[in-house]
Amino acid sequence: MEKSRIVFHDQIAKNKRNSVFLIIGIIIVMVLLGYVIGMAMGPDYFTIIMIVAIIVSVFYVWFGFYNSDKIALVSVNAKPASHEKHRMLYHSVESMALASGLPMPKVYVMPGNQINAFATGRDPKHAVVCVTKGAIEKLDKRELEGVIAHELGHIANYDIRFMTLTAVLVGMIAIISQIFLRSLWFSGGRNRDNKAQAIFMIIGIVLAILAPIVTYFVQMAISRKREYSADATAVKFTRTPTGLIEALKKIKNEHEPSKKVSKAVAPLFISDPLKMKASGLSSTHPPIEKRINALERM
Repeated sequence: MEKSRIVFHDQIAKNKRNSVFLIIGIIIVMVLLGYVIGMAMGPDYFTIIMIVAIIVSVFYVWFGFYNSDKIALVSVNAKPASHEKHRMLYHSVESMALASGLPMPKVYVMPGNQINAFATGRDPKHAVVCVTKGAIEKLDKRELEGVIAHELGHIANYDIRFMTLTAVLVGMIAIISQIFLRSLWFSGGRNRDNKAQAIFMIIGIVLAILAPIVTYFVQMAISRKREYSADATAVKFTRTPTGLIEALKKIKNEHEPSKKVSKAVAPLFISDPLKMKASGLSSTHPPIEKRINALERM
C-alpha cells in the first residue's frame, strides 16, 4: 500500500501547533499548582513563592540564553572551522544560508568520530553551527547539506528561544514545588485545622510531587516535535529530502561510542549523542526510523 504524502509546509505547521499546545499544557499545570497552593496556604504565601520562583528561574535561564553558544561550544571543545581545511563544510553552510535566507552563521568543528551536529544562538544574527569531525569525514556534500539545513531549520524556527521559554516554565514549576514541599517540612504541618485547607494541602503535596515530572516529560515531547519541524524545514531549504535521509541512515547504522557531552547540551544535536533509547517519554529525540519514514513521504 502506497504511503500517503506529507507536504513539508503542513508538517512544519503541525509540529509548531503541537508544540504550542504542549506549552499551554505546562502553563495549565503551573496555574493549577498555584491555585491549589494558594487555597492551602493562602494567597500571600503563594505570591512570595511566585516572586522567588520567577526571579531565580528567569535569571538562571536568561544567563544561559544569552551565553548558550559559548556554553555549548566550550562543553564540546569545539574550534572555529578553517576555510582551507574544511572547504566543503563552509560551502555547504554558505549554500544553505543562501537557500534559507538566513545570515551566515559562525561555523565550528568539534572532535569525535560520531556523525553529529548542532546549532545554537539566541537568534539568526547570533547563530552558530557546529559539526563533528566524523560528519565531515563520513558524509558526502549532499548529505552534509541535509544536516546543515536541519540545523538552520532550528535557527529559522527560533527553537533555542522556544526551548528557553519551556525551560523557564518547567524551572518555575520545579522551584514552586520545592519551596512548597520544604516549607511544609519546616512548618510542621500548620494550617491543617481547617478541613478544606487540609484537603487542598494533600492535593497540593501530590501536585508538587507530580507536576515537575509531568512537565519534564512534556518538555521532552516538545523537543521531539522540534526535531520533526527542523527535518521538514530542511526539506524546504534543500527542496529534496534525499540528503538528510541518507545522512540519518548513516547515523542510524554507525557504531561509534556515545559522545561525552552534558545532558543539558544533548537536545541540541541532530541525533542523541548519548545514544539513549529514542522511544521513551524521556527521550529528547524521536526514533531515527520515524524521522526517515516521515521524510520519505515528503
